[in-house]
Amino acid sequence: MPNFRILSCDGGGIRGVLTAVLLNRLATAYPALLQDRPGTITMFAGTSTGGIIALGLAAGLTPVQMRDLYVTNGKLIFDSSWAHDVVEIGGLSGSKYDNVNLKQILQETFGAQKLKDLHSHVLIASFSLDNQDADPSSRTWNPKFFHNFIGADSDGESLVVDVAMSTSAAPTYFPSYGVFIDGGVIANNPSMAAIAQALDGRNQPTERTTLGGIKLLSVGTGASLQYIDGQNHDWGDAQWIKPILNVMMDGGVGVADFECRQLLGDSYCRVEPIFPAGKSFPMDDVSKIVDLMDLANAFDLTSTVAWLNASGW
Repeated sequence: MPNFRILSCDGGGIRGVLTAVLLNRLATAYPALLQDRPGTITMFAGTSTGGIIALGLAAGLTPVQMRDLYVTNGKLIFDSSWAHDVVEIGGLSGSKYDNVNLKQILQETFGAQKLKDLHSHVLIASFSLDNQDADPSSRTWNPKFFHNFIGADSDGESLVVDVAMSTSAAPTYFPSYGVFIDGGVIANNPSMAAIAQALDGRNQPTERTTLGGIKLLSVGTGASLQYIDGQNHDWGDAQWIKPILNVMMDGGVGVADFECRQLLGDSYCRVEPIFPAGKSFPMDDVSKIVDLMDLANAFDLTSTVAWLNASGW
């Protein structure tokens, strides 16, 4: 397999609309990116909102259709009008949103499709809170990467809807989906996980590649300029509880970017708009959809299109 093309999409909630617009612009400027034939992209990788986009593209939907999914349904997905359950201990509320509307939208989008029915390979990040092993010495939580490569551990029989729900069950925002929560807690940028899956020696001969055969385009959901002022922070739980999730998720995205650059060199390209200083785009703020689309439309993609032309994509 001379070129094993991977398109990887980060997590980021409603900011997935930015990813969809960027991909539509890239596909317009470089039509070979997403041609109307199976297999143009060998693998779509995604986490959370990026997992939904990856699954949609692998199912044959266009970036415009994925964009419209957010524009049309954003307010339904992040609908806080439902009555929150209250946890008695400490009086803490449950998740910020229900996941009923999201599941209905995904069912309308994907129907009864399974991972094995998709046009391309997929790698979708999630995290299992409990492997439910009957043996107490083996019962634990662990990362879960859903994929449809042929093999003993293939998830080809899994419903696309279930995988999409599993990857996007963001803690505090949505309830867990069964035993699964959002893959962003372990791989908000799933690019390195995609490389690992592509190089898995258990892959069938027609699915195998080498590091030199990989071309990887990684698309983010926008980065905020964030920092913690001062030095020598002697903080405890109360001070760290708010920033620590963003620190870990942004840090994980940066680690994957560093590793991909080191491993792939010119065969790797990262697209990540930086938000203006002082501007924040929370993952559930549907009022920012238009702003996100405007940012995506204004972002300079010249170097990315040049990379697509030069890389042999």
